[in-house]
Parts: sequence; C-alpha cells; structure tokens
Amino acid sequence: MTPDDSHFEIRLAETEQDRLAAQRLRYEVFVEELGGDGELVDHAERLERDRFDPYYDYLILVDRRRDAAALEHVVGVYRLMPGERAADAGGFYCAGEYDLEVLERSGRRLLELGRSCLHKDHRGGAAMFHIWNGLGRYILEREIEVLFGVASFHGTDVQALAQPLSFLHHSHLAPPELRVRALDQHFAPMDILPADQVDRPAAVRAIPALIKGYLRLGGYVGEGAFVDRPFNTTDVCLVMDTARISAKQRSLYTGGQA
Repeated sequence: MTPDDSHFEIRLAETEQDRLAAQRLRYEVFVEELGGDGELVDHAERLERDRFDPYYDYLILVDRRRDAAALEHVVGVYRLMPGERAADAGGFYCAGEYDLEVLERSGRRLLELGRSCLHKDHRGGAAMFHIWNGLGRYILEREIEVLFGVASFHGTDVQALAQPLSFLHHSHLAPPELRVRALDQHFAPMDILPADQVDRPAAVRAIPALIKGYLRLGGYVGEGAFVDRPFNTTDVCLVMDTARISAKQRSLYTGGQA
C-alpha cells in the first residue's frame, strides 16, 4: 500500500508567513537540536536567520494539516541562490568558508544551496523525495549547470569524524575544475587516515543522509573541511555538475521531466 502524502505541497515561499515558518523550522533543527547560534538568531521568536536570507529563494515543503498561523506548516526547507544574485548579496554564503574562485571563473550557471532541513517527524519518509523533486524542477527551469553548498556533520571534533571525512576525501574528491578549497584560516585536512585504513561501511554509516544523497547523484566534496564552532558543526562543501547526472537519476529526481 502506498502511503497517502497528498497533504504535502512543494513550492517556493510566497509570503512573509512562509519565510518566517522556514526560519522557525531552521531554529528547531539547527539551534534547538544541534546547538548552533549566530549573530541574527532570534531566540525570543525562535527564528534562525542571517544577513543572506533576503537574497535567497526558499524552497519549502508544506504540510497542509499543520497550522500556518502558528508558523508550523513548513516541514522542509532549502535555501537557494542563483549565481546572478551573488553580487547583490555581497558574495555567496559559502565564500565565508571556501575559496570559490574555480567555480566563479568557470562562466557556468551556478546555484548555491544551504540551510536544508526537515522536521523531525518527517525524516526517513516521502518528505525528502518531495524536496528533491522540487529542487530538480527549480534546476531545470533555470538551466543550472553547477550546484554547490556546505553540508554539515554534527560536532567540531575532526578526529572523531576521521572515518567519514577520510572516505569522502579518498573516494569523492572533486576534479580540479570543481575543487573548491576550505579557507586557510579554518582549513581542516580530510585525509586524516590513509585510504587503506578507512572502514568503508563504518564511514558510510556516519555520513549524513543529505550528503549521501548528493554522492548517489554523482556529487563531490571540495578539499578540506571547515570547522564552524558557533554552529557546532564540521562542514564539507558539496559540488555537483548537473551534466554528470545520469538520465535515470535525473528522471527520478525531477518527476520524469528530464
């Protein structure tokens, strides 16, 4: 029996209520669950936000059964910024963590992704598939060529993440034309273990589902990790060339529109 998910709606945020609900969900996940913080986080109103928010589109997953007036209707969110908006925003968010020059001088159509999260009641089900479908349509409509964005491991102890970080470095390092690099002042080497000491099953189990989703589509990681102590995370930069996604994968994640 196929579960009924007709109560879900995937779309771009349309109203201030939508955007506030997205920031409320981000607060629940990144601040309350993961212990993050930031200069513009509003603890009184329980909103996670930063100076880049006005320049991004919000791709939201709405659960129509939940109360919009109470800012509970958004159960999934992706923050998206096409490359042509970067100048107005003062640069990409990721530029605070990674040197993006190799992408910026490529002349290709870029899309930065970030602040992706799901409500705890909707993880492991159909919600992520809806998010991927919405993202796929957004990419097709705007003819995006390269996706990139930071994704996080919880915690800032790089040695505790030696297995997954080493696996990513040895097995999924981006080719030179896509290889962004963590900024020197925060650079943490990912090749902590030599390749022959990586326990592949253990390493894969330790990788967050979002990162594994990108890897399955042919995504890569940049060189080096970025330790984000205020956000209590260790970040890697994911990069994907949409031309390298297979036809089967493209169809799956775009609802057959490719």
